[in-house]
Amino acid sequence: MIDNTKKIAVALAGNPNSGKTTIFNSLTGLRQHVGNYPGVTVEKKEGACRYKGYELNIIDLPGTYSLTAYSTEEVVSRNFIIEQKPDVVVSVIDSSNIERNLYLAVQLMELNVPLVLAFNMSDIARQKGLVFDIEKLSTLLDVKIVQTVGNKNKGIDGLLDVVLQTSGEPAKNLASLINYGSEIENEIIKLQQKFPDSGLSKWTWIKLLEQDADIFKHINNEEIVISVMESILRLKSILGEDPEIIIADKRYGFISGACMECVKSTIESRHNHSDMIDSVVTHKFWGLPIFIGLMYVVFDLTFRFGELPMNGLELLFGWLGRFVAGFWPEGSDNILKSLLVDGIISGVGGVIIFLPNILLLFAAIAILEGTGYMARAAFVTDRFMHKIGLHGKSFIPMLIGFGCSVPAIMACRILENNRNRITTILIMPLMSCGARLTIYALIIPAFFRHELRGPVMWSIYFIGIALAVIMARILRITLLKGETIPYVMELPPYRMPTMKSILLHMWERGWLYLRKAGTVILLLSIILWAAARYPRIETAKLADLNEQDTQTAMLKHSVIGRAGTAIEPLIKPIGFDYKIGTALIGALAAKEVFVAQMGIVYAVTEHDDISVLQQKLSSDYTPLQGFCIMLFCLISAPCVATAAVTRSETGAWKWAVLQFGGLTAMAYIITLIVYQAGRFLGL
Repeated sequence: MIDNTKKIAVALAGNPNSGKTTIFNSLTGLRQHVGNYPGVTVEKKEGACRYKGYELNIIDLPGTYSLTAYSTEEVVSRNFIIEQKPDVVVSVIDSSNIERNLYLAVQLMELNVPLVLAFNMSDIARQKGLVFDIEKLSTLLDVKIVQTVGNKNKGIDGLLDVVLQTSGEPAKNLASLINYGSEIENEIIKLQQKFPDSGLSKWTWIKLLEQDADIFKHINNEEIVISVMESILRLKSILGEDPEIIIADKRYGFISGACMECVKSTIESRHNHSDMIDSVVTHKFWGLPIFIGLMYVVFDLTFRFGELPMNGLELLFGWLGRFVAGFWPEGSDNILKSLLVDGIISGVGGVIIFLPNILLLFAAIAILEGTGYMARAAFVTDRFMHKIGLHGKSFIPMLIGFGCSVPAIMACRILENNRNRITTILIMPLMSCGARLTIYALIIPAFFRHELRGPVMWSIYFIGIALAVIMARILRITLLKGETIPYVMELPPYRMPTMKSILLHMWERGWLYLRKAGTVILLLSIILWAAARYPRIETAKLADLNEQDTQTAMLKHSVIGRAGTAIEPLIKPIGFDYKIGTALIGALAAKEVFVAQMGIVYAVTEHDDISVLQQKLSSDYTPLQGFCIMLFCLISAPCVATAAVTRSETGAWKWAVLQFGGLTAMAYIITLIVYQAGRFLGL
């Protein structure tokens, strides 16, 4: 007789004393047998279970706290799952000790196995005052969860139903839910790219970085071993800890975030130091004000400590301009002299002098990230972002957006929901990037007293964030309707970042900025210099004009001046003239060019000192106009590179056009309202 019974292999994994064996006995009854795994003395239990026309072969794996190869039991359990590939793995969890037990479950997720979580001892958990939002936790982990009481045979049928469902589902990429931090993730990518034909999974690379001896035994390629050891040393020098410890921290951070979202306690319990800090910084009411306050301090200190090195760079470029100009007679109008002094030194130097502000800002962000606070900030904003149709995961690329919109938009790939991803991409330029910081650093000291500089800069950043929130909400109820999918907000333990990691982050951002200044900004500065110089006016027509009027006439007659004059009627209602118009045109290519172009506009008589430029601005415009310049540059069309990557990441030009045109229109309307209201109030 032919047996048409469908067969399913089910492995039970769990911590010692989690009730795993009780579950095994409930499933198999007397239909079980005991032996040993080949080559070891570890006991092997197998049993059979018939349910709804299926024959389930149940394997009770040795009880372990993790799948790291520290014990024979751990190696046996891990190898069985990897080599035998059971149809379903059931992770039995003592739900009264949830965080410790979930560590094993997270490692099973890393293996990308078909997984079911059995929250056992749920009666004891209730007695301890623990309440679980099972549905939400199941959604966050993308794993089905069943509550059981093994010794009372409760929830067993429900567990079997879920096992059958899971066995028939396509494979999931559960490992993608866990992020090990930018440094470790980047090392994994480098190793994968260096050895594309190795056939090693991400899980294997992780275990190698954890220095798992059992995995190393199976690597026969000496070059891979050497490269992994180099990566380990590099990570250790940056992070100040072995990668194994950092990876474990990330797992516990993932677990901690999930539990904070979905597990509530009705009984007062003891807290460790991390919990005590979290009770304040992630507080329902105080968490957001604390985050806003910290950002205010960061921006204030950026100006306070950046002023001295910025003045030093200013003096350096001023000296360099005078030194180069000294090769020609004073007052001469030599083309090469003008190109070097007014075009390159004034244009590029006018951007580079703001490097200290860039470095200080990213040093502060690196410290907040390294201590673990930024993960809490994402958790705090998660509650709020759900209300606008996003979730805290969008905070991660938005944070990157404070550096540059291009990598921030690319970082939106971590968002699984397409509507969330496109929404986040579209609002990304409203995060003030490092390029805009150069504009703020030029304008704010020119128009505002020292004690107002931090608050004004904070207000600009805050306006961008507020507008991003409003636009996200509008997009999510109009063009991009749909439900928001939650995810686990990781809460890593607090730690003191190493000086090397802080300096490395500063260097990476600073080098990108310098490289841009030395290539894109240099090229654009030369182009804009030429556009501001040519075509020339006949000398005879300038004979009766003073120096200032001559300068104005020459600029208006040039290509860029004519373009600025052409758009002046359009931008005059928002407080701008043709000079600002010429700089805004250049800023379409890269925001920093606004500063370079203003330097070129005002440096026609060899002035290349930024303080001179700031004095010129403050004499030609009011603080209201200065604020409107920053406001318009904050909101208006992103640079060309941002538009291009938006097209690439969304797959359609319509989103790039909507972003480019929509933000420009919004910038005009908001700046118009602010400027006209300010004039009405006499500002």
